[in-house]
Amino acid sequence: MTTPTALIPAQAAARLDDYTVIDVRTPGEYASGHLPGAHNIPLDHLHTALPALKTAAARGTLLMVCASGNRSTTACEQLAAADIPAATLTGGTTAGAGEGHTLHHPDNVSAVWPMERQVRLAAGSLVVLGLAAGTRWRPARWLSAAIGGGLIFSAATNTCGMAAALAKLPHNQPRTTDLDATLQALQD
Repeated sequence: MTTPTALIPAQAAARLDDYTVIDVRTPGEYASGHLPGAHNIPLDHLHTALPALKTAAARGTLLMVCASGNRSTTACEQLAAADIPAATLTGGTTAGAGEGHTLHHPDNVSAVWPMERQVRLAAGSLVVLGLAAGTRWRPARWLSAAIGGGLIFSAATNTCGMAAALAKLPHNQPRTTDLDATLQALQD
């Protein structure tokens, strides 16, 4: 098993051409801005991409990227378990953009909110719904309690079930042809 390397945005930007960059965010998030030359393989499709990633890693270093660094760290751990070396971008594209590094924004592609923002909207909406419905039907307040408990569990375990569920929505899913083309490009 290999140990993932963490790079700060300045380190990654200085040698970006030396890496095969894999963005593990959803396709909608990827479309909102990604590192130049990055390939999009959403985290929940990473297991499908292992053979292509192993081939790409044999040619050079993989740099896993997401919005904040959490999903890319998870991706590196999964790759390490498959004995595929990879590095992660600390702070993700958010930190890179904050330091002035360029993000590529594809033309004619609709961008979606980052996953963290989608989670905040869904969680907040469910809490308000539970409280509002609870004024008429008291047991509905348990929805708010359940969402609060889920957020505490999410923070304690550094996982997010709501993000995993939201990633399955159609606007967050890759088109099969796009994922297949990405995998083929990594193996060529």
